[in-house]
Amino acid sequence: MRTIVAATSLDPPSVPLGATLSLHDLHASGGEEALAAGPPRPAVIRPRRSPESDAVPATRDAGLATDRAVPEMRYARQSTRPADPGWRPLRIAMIGQKGVPATYGGIERHVEELSSRLVALGHEVTVYCRRSYEDRPPLQHRGVRLRPVPTVASKHLDAIVHAATSTVAALRDRPDIVHYHGLGPGLVAPLPRYLSGVRVVQTAHGLDQQRAKWSRVARAALDAAHWMSGHVPHARVAVSRTLEAHYRQRFPGEVRYIPNGVGEPRRVPAAAITDRFALLPGGYVLLVGRLVPEKAAEMLIRAFRRVRTDLRLAVVGGSAFTDGYVRHLHAVAAADPRVVFTGFAYEDLLAELYTNAAVFVQPSRLEGLPLTLLEAGAYGLPLVASDIAPHRELLGVDGPGHRLFRDGDEDDLVRALSQALDGDAAERHGALEHGAHLRAAYTWDGAAREVERLYLSLVGSRSRRGRPG
Repeated sequence: MRTIVAATSLDPPSVPLGATLSLHDLHASGGEEALAAGPPRPAVIRPRRSPESDAVPATRDAGLATDRAVPEMRYARQSTRPADPGWRPLRIAMIGQKGVPATYGGIERHVEELSSRLVALGHEVTVYCRRSYEDRPPLQHRGVRLRPVPTVASKHLDAIVHAATSTVAALRDRPDIVHYHGLGPGLVAPLPRYLSGVRVVQTAHGLDQQRAKWSRVARAALDAAHWMSGHVPHARVAVSRTLEAHYRQRFPGEVRYIPNGVGEPRRVPAAAITDRFALLPGGYVLLVGRLVPEKAAEMLIRAFRRVRTDLRLAVVGGSAFTDGYVRHLHAVAAADPRVVFTGFAYEDLLAELYTNAAVFVQPSRLEGLPLTLLEAGAYGLPLVASDIAPHRELLGVDGPGHRLFRDGDEDDLVRALSQALDGDAAERHGALEHGAHLRAAYTWDGAAREVERLYLSLVGSRSRRGRPG
């Protein structure tokens, strides 16, 4: 049976990385106390560049693992002086993500990519991070100010406590916009909405109350958060057409469709994946995601055992307060030596896994607009996905290079996976063609400009974005 290795010349130009200042560095220079007693308005720390240089801050893309320039975007306060003397940048607070740089999941990636581009458009963005997210958290990343705040590291309290402490910290910083990501953090959205003049935005990344890991009490709290997300924010954002339709049908008022983006992939030759996991180029099927029940990794493992192939199955990801489920997956896979669990993978390692895979599979039963499926498609990989609405939104109809199977149907997954692994010219061409479509249709630059337009519509003329004419 043939396998498929997609290759295109998509490597971006090399761009020097911007400086990242850590708490350790600041302490060593004696400036920590000065920062703690800093001005009431937050300052954004940016890498310096010479006025004559056209270089822009390089991005650190935790999913595609690419150090690249943000296309056509510069720090606006240096390169785009507004003509309107009354113009000022917006102060924006991002709440709900675990932290930045993105080393965990889709929301973290989403916030990092949007925030860095909003900074490039001239605004001041503060991302409120969970203090435990990094051992030595930086003070800024890609021009975005990072502020660690405390939380309670438990399954049911982590997100809501962090949202509350972040909101209190944000209101002290006096932002123009507080932007919540996810449903749960929006439980505290009434604080800025009704106790201050701050404009509140909330992005729905998925219907979190439907996730299987939650207890009855937690699900009730998320049901309340879902209701509040339809009534409290000044503006709502949906990352998929499916979520947009959901909100339009159930709640009054407008909801903006602003999807996730994807960048140009960085191709990394097989090295670490071979040394660490015995994975060869074109020699494995790839699954990437948190190991939680709704991702349906167990069904994929069972289906893979029925596929006649000498390829391996690489399961990339780990627990999200689901240790018992992860142990169960290992037990299910124990009878098949072709299955390998890599744990979480980021940056270069994840790029290497994408680059050298034969096929990417997404069997999830619940998604918003999955970044891993977008990223795998951007690499030109043949895709196999369950036919839930967000996947159909990205893949269209079942066809060569983008196979769909009936949600929850193991037999149909075996059929779709076998077709994708045939490796004929039609599958290969379909994958490359669909990858080009995804890269053109879903961009972070476009998403950032839509979010900026939404913010400015909320704050009115007092913060109009000026552009030289």
